[in-house]
Parts: sequence; C-alpha cells; structure tokens
Amino acid sequence: MKQYVVDAFTDSVFHGNQAAVIVLDRWPGEELMMSITRENNFSETAFTVKEGEKYHLRWFTPGGEIDLCGHATLGTAFVLFNNYEKDADKVVFTTLSGDLIVTRDGDRFEMEFPAYDLKPVDVTAAMEDALGVKVREAYLARDLLCVLDDEQTVRDLVPDLEKIKQIDGLLVHVTARGRDEDCVSRSFAPKLSVAEDPVCGSGHCHIIPYWKDVLGKNELVAYQASKRGGTLYCRQEGDKIFMAGKAALYSIDELFVDA
Repeated sequence: MKQYVVDAFTDSVFHGNQAAVIVLDRWPGEELMMSITRENNFSETAFTVKEGEKYHLRWFTPGGEIDLCGHATLGTAFVLFNNYEKDADKVVFTTLSGDLIVTRDGDRFEMEFPAYDLKPVDVTAAMEDALGVKVREAYLARDLLCVLDDEQTVRDLVPDLEKIKQIDGLLVHVTARGRDEDCVSRSFAPKLSVAEDPVCGSGHCHIIPYWKDVLGKNELVAYQASKRGGTLYCRQEGDKIFMAGKAALYSIDELFVDA
C-alpha cells in the first residue's frame, strides 16, 4: 500500500493537522485498517476506494471509526487532486455522513459539510471542573461546545482529559471570539484516544453555526489555537458548512502489509 501523510489547514509542513491517506483498489479488512491507524497514531487515518464516479471514504481514529472528519477529508482530496484526478475540479465522497463534495479553487480546497443542530444545555460543575475554567455557555450536538470569555483562556487551557471522558459529547470544543480572526478554538477527543485534535474540521460544523448567529455574518475566518495551529475559511448556507483550507504534503510511504 502507498500512504500519503498530509498536513491540512496549513500551507507548510509541521503545522495544521496531519492525516494519513491511503488510496486503494479494494477494501482491506477492518482489523488491518485499525492496525494501520493505531500504528500511525494520528488523530485520523483515511482510507478511500473509487466506486463509480465517487470515492467511498472512511475515517479511523486510534479509538475506532468515526462518522465525520474535516481535515482527513481535505487531506484525501489534496492527494486525489494532485495524484489521481489531476484534471478534476471536484470530487465527491460517499461517507457515513452522506455525500461530501470537495472543490478545488487554486491552492485552497473547499468542503461541503452538514451543520450540526446545536442545542443549548446547562453549564455544569463537571464541565468547568474538566476544563479548569469558567464556561459562559454550552451547546450539545454530536460534540459538546463550550464558549469561554476570551481568546487567551482558550489558548492557555490545560484540561483534565480523564474528566472530559465523563462529560457529554463525543469531542469537546472550546471557543471564544478572536482578536485577529473571527473565532478561535481548541478540540479535545480523549474518548477517541486523541488528547487534542490540532485542527478539527468536524468541530467547526459546531463552532461556525454558533459564531454565525452571534456575529451576524455568514463568512468567517476561524483559527484553531493548538500548538500546531491552523486556519479555516468558512461560510454557512442553510444547513451546510463550506469549509476551505490549504494543505502540504509531508511524506509518501510504502506500507509492507497485505490488503
């Protein structure tokens, strides 16, 4: 197997969020895909197989398969556009979250994702204890979104990951209004055996609907304030999030395993 490692939501390596991408002619066994994912130990390893005019795309974390991942989708599209579909300006992925469309616009790749329907929930002592800070507002969809008072609190946050496992949400995102960007955030996923997701695309399917309403604007620039950092160019139209970013190729590897 050939494996590409791509840094997504950045224009230079060692930044953004790294994803492994494996393009296959046929599906390997589930245990092999999980073994490769655990060996990589990235937040996501993506596997894709062309089926007709579309690509079937699946995302795996070290903790198991998930239903939506933005940065690994961007990384997969980057690999396909540059190596397999060089003349195309659009690729359609069949996924657990339905069909996802990625279009190429110069050096940016724009993804169309479903927006999560956020439900306001009470801020609990367990949330604030897990995060170690005061939470102003909280919302729940697939993940838990916690709104904090300022950007520096988001950047300085040192959560208790074991306590995060005990509160609602598959992932936990913290966000605040940004100084240079519209919003800043960080994403934690200990339930998926990922301490912090450096740049979380699916997390912004929670984050952007919140800030769209608060700021009263459809187009937002979002910054994920992890150590690696990453920038997302987002807009919301109805129940769709359009999320664009750049990507950089880190490596191309040959895996000595049988599919």
